[in-house]
Amino acid sequence: MSELNHRILLHARPGGIPEPSNFVADTVPVRPPAADEVLLETIFLSIDPAMRSWMSEDSSAHSSVPLGEVMRGGGIARVLQSRSPMFRPGEHVQARLGWQTHPTLPARYVQKADAARGDARAWIGVLGLSAVTAYFGMRDIGEVTPGDNVLVSAAAGGVGQIAAQIARIEACHVAGIAGGADKCAYLASELKLDGVIDRKAENDLAAAIGRACPDGIDLYFDNVGGPTLDAALMHLRPGARVVLCGRISQVAAANSYAVRNLGMILTRRARMQGFQVFRYHDRYEEARAWLAARYREGALQQRLHVLDGLDQAPAALGMLFRGENTGKLVVQVGREFSHARPSR
Repeated sequence: MSELNHRILLHARPGGIPEPSNFVADTVPVRPPAADEVLLETIFLSIDPAMRSWMSEDSSAHSSVPLGEVMRGGGIARVLQSRSPMFRPGEHVQARLGWQTHPTLPARYVQKADAARGDARAWIGVLGLSAVTAYFGMRDIGEVTPGDNVLVSAAAGGVGQIAAQIARIEACHVAGIAGGADKCAYLASELKLDGVIDRKAENDLAAAIGRACPDGIDLYFDNVGGPTLDAALMHLRPGARVVLCGRISQVAAANSYAVRNLGMILTRRARMQGFQVFRYHDRYEEARAWLAARYREGALQQRLHVLDGLDQAPAALGMLFRGENTGKLVVQVGREFSHARPSR
């Protein structure tokens, strides 16, 4: 086992899209676990839009990461040493690990990643928090119903992929918006969506949505906000539901976009609702049981965009906000399939 913990710390708060210069790396000795703690080896880190908010001086969703502290982030790890009866060395777990190779955490903040449901790659992907977010957004907030006309933005991203597939599993007509030919080819050929819109190739996004959803939209799952949300609102059907899951186009924008078509919510008697997945913490097991069953059946997949090495995390976050990833963006930190020796 390594006796060093390699870390990436928040060095400066970004003014727009995060850059590697906002971070600094350091190395400290691994801290042995105290009573009811576990020492972990990070395998995968999830790169998520919420990280940009955590880097701000004032974060409304969660407290800001202090300058000089380990950058916050969730992921999948392997137990190296345990002083908790809840965990054994070699087991895979999920936790808010931070950007570091060997975190030592209280056992109460760690959850076991059931190997019977999937390996580490499945747990960072199709069983991970992005997938759980899509589950509750589509089913609880969106109330997806067979026969719905569904539109998903950022449909090739971590949450969007799963949201679109849930709608397809529920026998809906599903269209997806993505940026670039490769992402759109994935949505059409692998996810089998009924309609695909390349936002980078369209001069009139509203018109493109009209062509992909000729009968209008019953359920719009929004991951980006801004002009895309505005364009989708023009095509709502009576009683439509708009799920506000994310607004990645606005998080790092210099000037916020003023949505002009909110009147459609009134005239279409529609409902628009935001949500945070952390509010569903007590129901994560429900979501993962459903996701795991669809995964075993082959009805659900998730493409991962994997960067190798902890040092890639700062660049990965910038990639996310520039839309340079195809699939769920993760950083692989440790070995995926090795097992630690039991600790004595």
